[in-house]
Amino acid sequence: MGMKAKKETIKIVIIGHVDHGKSTLIGRLLLETDSLPKGKIEEIKKISRKFGKDTELAYLADQLKEEREKNATIDTTQIFFKTRKKRFVIIDTPGHVEFLKNMITGASLAQAAVLVIDVNEGVMEQTRRHAFIASMLGIDKIVVAFNKMDLVGYEEKKFNEVKNELYVFFEGLGVKPLFMIPVSVREGVNIGGRSSETIWYKGPVLTEALEALKSDSRDAKKPLRFPVQDVYEIGGEKIIAGKVASGIVKKRQKVVFLPSFKGAEIKDIRIFKKYGKRKALPGENIGLILEQFFPVKRGEVIVQADDPQKGVNRFRGNVFWMSKEPLQVNKTVTLRCATQEVACIAEKIEKRINTSTFDLMEKDANELKLNEAGVVVFKTEKPVVIEKFSFIEELGRFVIERGYDLQGAGVIV
Repeated sequence: MGMKAKKETIKIVIIGHVDHGKSTLIGRLLLETDSLPKGKIEEIKKISRKFGKDTELAYLADQLKEEREKNATIDTTQIFFKTRKKRFVIIDTPGHVEFLKNMITGASLAQAAVLVIDVNEGVMEQTRRHAFIASMLGIDKIVVAFNKMDLVGYEEKKFNEVKNELYVFFEGLGVKPLFMIPVSVREGVNIGGRSSETIWYKGPVLTEALEALKSDSRDAKKPLRFPVQDVYEIGGEKIIAGKVASGIVKKRQKVVFLPSFKGAEIKDIRIFKKYGKRKALPGENIGLILEQFFPVKRGEVIVQADDPQKGVNRFRGNVFWMSKEPLQVNKTVTLRCATQEVACIAEKIEKRINTSTFDLMEKDANELKLNEAGVVVFKTEKPVVIEKFSFIEELGRFVIERGYDLQGAGVIV
């Protein structure tokens, strides 16, 4: 065919304790995969002659960060690299509270996480916190890099000790890491290639482990979900605008609007002045023209005519609370999920969790306070269309507002 298949893109987030080598790892991945902007390598070499090896790699990641901050047109949270098989986006996460806000509000959603652990220090509080957050967000693809193996003489015994400690913790979360890899980011051991230092380790090196990850971008095979953003009139034609969250929209397709259950047929699909488009795929922003128009509102969700989805008015979500004003049982708040906006109450706060220690503070609580996490049952005033976060991202995360104030965010797992 002569056409190259488009590489699959996987979003990963690098998590772990602040001093365990996250920035250095990002620098090393860019270096090992030749993903650096031209001219950077030379500059880095100069610096490393001056300051030594560690500086160069961390400096690299930090400098790319600064460049992105200066140049506001580039997304401040993303660094790209690619291997022969796949493209990757690294989502950069500053502190865990910002990380939560970004992740949940969907500013930067990762499909997989690389947890970096210093084998000398073992499992720290922040390590646990980050792993917990990843599991609460429904990120179930986790690769663990046990860093600084060079400082323990690449000892298998030390690796196994820390590995077992972490394993026990993960078991408690009900998460199974996909790979656990002994690495030295500084020396470049087991990042892009093998090393005789760890002859006892038989698993994949980090880049191979990342290549083995599959993105969940098979959204086209999933049922149709099209949250309505707006309705425009152009040249006498009513156009329903929005973004396809999953599934495929086709001409002549019979659809139903939820929660109103009105049926319709798609007459035409528009994309900015392009006409005659026969179908639209997930992620595409499009306009739809119906065979027979009837009043449609923002927040309605279009599904296939034969889809059993009806919308629900009660669901359970994992919530992070970010406001000084607590979430209280039976007090009305606003729920937003995709373009849907509806009044709701927290009918039950089943669990209240301290996000610093992850201790279960209380079952059946009356409120959720600033920076606490919880498992909450919500009851909405009118039905909403939701999905499990791991199934359809767009409809699996939500935010809670009061007035126009973002107070909490959550995912449906």
